Amino acid sequence: MALPALLLAWTVAVVTNLCTASGLSMGLIPVDVQQSRDQSALRVLTLWLELSNSSHDLSDCSVDTLAGYTQRLSTKSHSEPVETTEVDGDVEVPPNKARVLRGHESEVFICAWSPVSDLLASGSTDSTARIWDLNGNSNGASTQLVLRHCIRERGQDVPSNRDVTSLDWNSDGTLLATGSYDGFARIWMEDGNLARTLGQRRGPIFALKWNKKGNYIVSAGVDKTAIIWDAHTGEAKQQFLFHSAPVLDVDWQNNTTFASCSTDKCIHVCRLGCDRPVKTFQGHTNEVNAIKWNPSRMLLASCSDDSTLKIWSMKQDTCVHDLQAHSKEVYTIKWSPTGPATSNPNANIMLASASFDSTVRLWDVERGVCIHTLTKHQEPVYSVAFSPDGKYLASGSFDKCVHIWNTQSGRLAHSYRGTGSIFEVCWNARGDKVGASASDGSCAEVHTPPDPSPDRNLRFSADHRCPGPPGHWSLESRPVPGTVCLLTALHVTPTC
Repeated sequence: MALPALLLAWTVAVVTNLCTASGLSMGLIPVDVQQSRDQSALRVLTLWLELSNSSHDLSDCSVDTLAGYTQRLSTKSHSEPVETTEVDGDVEVPPNKARVLRGHESEVFICAWSPVSDLLASGSTDSTARIWDLNGNSNGASTQLVLRHCIRERGQDVPSNRDVTSLDWNSDGTLLATGSYDGFARIWMEDGNLARTLGQRRGPIFALKWNKKGNYIVSAGVDKTAIIWDAHTGEAKQQFLFHSAPVLDVDWQNNTTFASCSTDKCIHVCRLGCDRPVKTFQGHTNEVNAIKWNPSRMLLASCSDDSTLKIWSMKQDTCVHDLQAHSKEVYTIKWSPTGPATSNPNANIMLASASFDSTVRLWDVERGVCIHTLTKHQEPVYSVAFSPDGKYLASGSFDKCVHIWNTQSGRLAHSYRGTGSIFEVCWNARGDKVGASASDGSCAEVHTPPDPSPDRNLRFSADHRCPGPPGHWSLESRPVPGTVCLLTALHVTPTC
């Protein structure tokens, strides 16, 4: 999935260098930015300077506009030192059960498993994506394919030196699409060869998604537009110019209809061949960070910097539910793969939300209530992902931890502690591995041994149902920069 790209937190020295390179006086920079000690203001300024030094039209792209989405693109600055999250010693997994993957030369901000095999794709600020083949023996060496993102200059291919901001596999796992800060979307074969490059956009790409049929890709970004591309020819089928500010996320409803959200606080539902949105949802009072259709494609969830989630239906203009419980920005959301139109039709559907208030919440969407508040993280939570059966939820945070929760009981089942801030978590198709990408590239593939005392953490309710897995585990590893995190989750079915 195109989980949102996160850019490197730039320093004052970089800003100064960019001012010099751009020929801009510090006097031209807004006073509030000059005087701010907040690192986020420096990132806004840096992006503004970089774009102003390029061919991008910034006539109506103010620093205030950039501020709305640079938070989505950059690591969060903290005035307080990050506390070390302690993991219960009873749940540790031996370090020799982990495998570290090395390759990327800098931060790894995104990752996604192939839907059909243990191929993990990762994207980095080093201007490459990589495909890791983890199908073989876990004790053997992993293989990696390096997908170098190059641009054509003077008849030669040269590295773009731009971050890979988004990636997404097609439904049968044969093609991988990537979006880049250089404005190009690219399609790669699973053997690592570049299949085609889609036309350049007027600015960085923030999100891109395949439709289910695999014939179209929709991309969106800083230029305020969404574009549907023909995946076979590489040609743009239609450009949608409905937002008034950068577009942060897109999601397909069906093979020709998609939704987009923006820092302009609006959500548009657009259809190929239509010259205006088929539906517009308004109600958020701040930037809309992410949108997701539920499995039946009847409801659309959104989350925002206004600290709320909202549920929308194509049958009405106002939101079905306005979910207010988080105390800070809600960064991302995910629907559980349960309920109608899923392979788990008898399980209740849930919605998970991740927030900068350091919590994860699980919601009963039918009733519009929060059923679990997951509070073990100590810093902003950037990513959540459900296991394929919906029984577990993985979350990744700036506190360097990946937690795996039992969705029925809300209990912490497993925990991984790395050395870098976690930006993305994802499950493989079998549901026995979690991939995670981090600021220092930390990576581990963990094979968890059976719990030696499987009954020690079981709690039985009146009807004798088992609320979750019988044990815990955790991992502490010492990864190196430029790697991607992998965890193997243990699924043990207790006997009741």
